[in-house]
Amino acid sequence: MDVRLRQKALISGVLCIGLGHILFLKQQVKGALYFLVGLVTFYFVAIENTGSGIKLNFNGFLIKTIKGFFTLGVFNPNIPIKERDNSIFMMVDGLLCILILVLFLIIYVISIRDVLKITRHYEVSGGELADNKTFLKHALNRAFPSIGLSPVIILLLFFVVLPIIFSFCIAFTNYSYPNNIPPGNKVDWVFFQNFLDLFGGAQALWTSALWRVLTWTLIWAILSTACVYLTGMFMAISLSHRNIKVASFFRGVFILPYAVPAVLSMMVWANLLNGTFGPINGMLMQAGLITHNIPWLTEIGFARFSMVVVTTWCGFPYHMLMVTSIMTSISPDLYEAASIDGASKGQQTFKITIPLVLSQTIPLIIMAFTFNINNFGAAYFLFMGAGSSKGPTAADTISTNANGIDIVVTWIYKLTMQNPQKFQYASVLAVLLFVVLTPFAIWNYMRTKSYKESDL
Repeated sequence: MDVRLRQKALISGVLCIGLGHILFLKQQVKGALYFLVGLVTFYFVAIENTGSGIKLNFNGFLIKTIKGFFTLGVFNPNIPIKERDNSIFMMVDGLLCILILVLFLIIYVISIRDVLKITRHYEVSGGELADNKTFLKHALNRAFPSIGLSPVIILLLFFVVLPIIFSFCIAFTNYSYPNNIPPGNKVDWVFFQNFLDLFGGAQALWTSALWRVLTWTLIWAILSTACVYLTGMFMAISLSHRNIKVASFFRGVFILPYAVPAVLSMMVWANLLNGTFGPINGMLMQAGLITHNIPWLTEIGFARFSMVVVTTWCGFPYHMLMVTSIMTSISPDLYEAASIDGASKGQQTFKITIPLVLSQTIPLIIMAFTFNINNFGAAYFLFMGAGSSKGPTAADTISTNANGIDIVVTWIYKLTMQNPQKFQYASVLAVLLFVVLTPFAIWNYMRTKSYKESDL
């Protein structure tokens, strides 16, 4: 048995990916695949195609593109706009090349670990090495899941991870209209200046708007989640009462708001709540309850109240169905024992039904909370046509485009799609949402039964 096999295979594998498998481990097929990956990567890293020919100067396509990511190009006003460097394209290309290099490094580390694994098996088995046939059999059987999932993982990297990293990078640039829109102008790295502008008070109007939007977003998420959930629970408990003879009919009626697309419901409510011509104001005036129109959608207090009410209308049926399904799993013996002990219907509801339902629906509440933080429709479609500003204005609305009912996600939309187009500030807000909501999502997932009982 060659006791130096590991050392020789490891050194050759470190110097050239796949070489140890080819020369010493009798796995030429696997080694050739590793070597091919390394050869392609080396070509795009070290070989530069110039007008005078091919040069080995370690300034290949990948390296030049990554350099462009750090410089974001050079501004040259003397050439036509179409021929100038596009900083945003250079950033995306650079991130793509960085991901490719990261993938190569991962494959490189896997090849080194594979050398250690094979040589460890060699020592334990007393000098037995798996040949190419054994490798192919293993790849088709035990390694099949990894091979099958690898395309999905690669797609996730380039279509999920890459956009997230790109949005994160924009937060550290001055990408905004009109002075920093490529290719007419160049985008530059400003590092933490945008965070200082928003959080540090360097731009007083923007800082004021940020804290107003963040405060209302948090209040809105708590209020809307509580109202939707409690209304759904109240309806479910009420319809479970034996005195309700046609409970199934009412359940079918109450599910209609959830069955109708939320966008349509929001637009209908926008017309109903119109401060000048809305039917609701008209009916209230005819009934003598009000003497002048209520600005349901144009005054901050009434607009926020309307948001919560309309969201409750659209969302409570889902929670009603969830609570109803959970209530069916509660053993009737509990209620029978409580009745024998003299508990009233109200006591049974508050001592048995509500605690058991709450214990089962905590993940649902967390999901509803995270959803409402990003509930774009409630804060946007409800106010389309409610005035030129699409909602009640605030003191800084003209400068920041954040009105009195905007939550973070609608403000991000306006910063990117409407003037002033401040893409860098929108990216800062997106990063903030990602940082805040990701722990909620992970914690909620880790509480699920499928995660706890997983063998992976």
